Amino acid sequence: MSLIIRQYHADDIPAIRDIYAQPKAQAGTLQLPMPSLAMWEKRLNQVPDGVYPLVAELEGKVVGNLGLVIATNPRRRHVADIGMGVHDAYQGRGIGSALMEKAIDLAENWLNVSRIELTVYTDNAAATRLYQKFGFEIEGTAKQFAFRNGEFVDAHYMARNR
Repeated sequence: MSLIIRQYHADDIPAIRDIYAQPKAQAGTLQLPMPSLAMWEKRLNQVPDGVYPLVAELEGKVVGNLGLVIATNPRRRHVADIGMGVHDAYQGRGIGSALMEKAIDLAENWLNVSRIELTVYTDNAAATRLYQKFGFEIEGTAKQFAFRNGEFVDAHYMARNR
């Protein structure tokens, strides 16, 4: 398996849009169905300072995406938030682990981040296990965090502190 984790390029945008068009990726994130290419182009062609979008490329195809966002408040510059998605057809193959490993290395060893935060739906056991494998702990649960597929769903707040 030839897996590369790298910063995204503008020509990756259609593949990133396709990741979040998948049912499992949508169910595990805050993305809406039928994401437009124009929305993703606007989002990724104007990446603000302190935002680090990574992609997982497997044998030449972009199959995963992770965004690392450094807090802008001066009192929270030691904090980053992450969100990620893996194409449905490539889940369970170590893509998420590789993205997490690279993001944690970037955050802690290069950007001086000592706390990484994320939210994960309480029914996403696979993602919760992945995050726990990398030292994230559940710090709380948000009731009715988001509306998904006709109902409200809860989410865990998780964090990793160095």
